[in-house]
Amino acid sequence: MHLAHKRLPRIFSALLLILTLCFNTATAQQTQSYPKIIGYFSMLNPISTYTNNKFSGNLSGVYVANFPFGINLIKSDNFGVSFEVSPSIRAENNTAKVTSIAFSPGALFRFQNNFAIIQRVAFETNGRFGVTTIFNKIIVKGKDASLFLAGPFATRLGNSAPVSLTTGLQIGVFF
Repeated sequence: MHLAHKRLPRIFSALLLILTLCFNTATAQQTQSYPKIIGYFSMLNPISTYTNNKFSGNLSGVYVANFPFGINLIKSDNFGVSFEVSPSIRAENNTAKVTSIAFSPGALFRFQNNFAIIQRVAFETNGRFGVTTIFNKIIVKGKDASLFLAGPFATRLGNSAPVSLTTGLQIGVFF
């Protein structure tokens, strides 16, 4: 019994060392390592469009909804690259159809407090093209998924149509 009491502090010390190493490893695994891939899915409700010297709302006889989804390749705490695909659905006169799909690569600039600005170029299957600036904020951050809100500002031209400026409200999930 006397020998067991002398070994107990050594066993306890060894156990403490092992636990400390395990927790240090777990902490090291929690730090951000780059590059990191994040996917997302969202719904975009265009609010207003300015074209031909007038504003038009989304519920003026026609309803349009976009469903952007994509991948962000995060390169550092401050920068990433992004690729988005966004089908656009238009409903009017009791019918709905996909009117175009936008392919939008871009740069992702990350800031403190889960805020980001994304600058994209857009190429739409209806012949339009342009740029989009998005102000993005994570509002609920989770372990496996995060809820975000975004305000996109899109400029489009081409396909013999006048220049248009559109803004909207986007809500989505990063995963």
